[in-house]
Amino acid sequence: MGRPEKRRKIKNLLFDRNIDMVLIQETKRPSLSNPVIRSLWPREKMEFMAVDAMGVAGGLLCIWDPEIFQLSECCSSRNFILLSGTILHSFNCVVINVYAPNDVMKRGKVWESLLKLKTCFPKPWCLGGDFNEITSLRERIGNSRRDRGMKEFKEFIDSCEVADMQMIGRKFTWCNAQDGNKWSRIDRFLLSPEWLERYKFKLWGLPRLVSDHCPIVLKKMRGIGAPHPLNS
Repeated sequence: MGRPEKRRKIKNLLFDRNIDMVLIQETKRPSLSNPVIRSLWPREKMEFMAVDAMGVAGGLLCIWDPEIFQLSECCSSRNFILLSGTILHSFNCVVINVYAPNDVMKRGKVWESLLKLKTCFPKPWCLGGDFNEITSLRERIGNSRRDRGMKEFKEFIDSCEVADMQMIGRKFTWCNAQDGNKWSRIDRFLLSPEWLERYKFKLWGLPRLVSDHCPIVLKKMRGIGAPHPLNS
């Protein structure tokens, strides 16, 4: 996010897809100023919450249109931003931007922290981001086995009572850019049943734009052939 040309590409994507809320992981910025965040957002009205990177590692950013999402409560850590609020003043919900650690033990602690927050924020959950974990061996090529992490992640999904949205358009979301022989689906959206009952969602994987991860877009479908993006 330090390069203006990258921010322009992100802004163009958000504009073209008519995005209401964007969840960004790995900002790699120790601080994010209002002008820098504004340079990403194509709409006039904007609210945001950020977690600074540690040096050039990590960092999280959520930006949304306040006419679409009305924030009431929030909390954050190095690995997630939790936003509790209302969509269009009618649907009470929780949106969580997740960036899970690479280390399996640290990931497990993030799952534990989120499960504890589930009791404090019982509204329907939508978790999106980079979970750094797969749910089955079909979701990776060329990476080492990690059965423990995969098992703990699946247990977390079950305990959270959320559904793993199936992705259209791509099979994997991350590629090792050095040699291109390692692929994984580690970016995803997890939704409580109430979200799926209220909205007809589709999850799309787009071509890689400014990183080794591809953007994923969660869309509310307005009839056949008329998608409307809700989150990205």
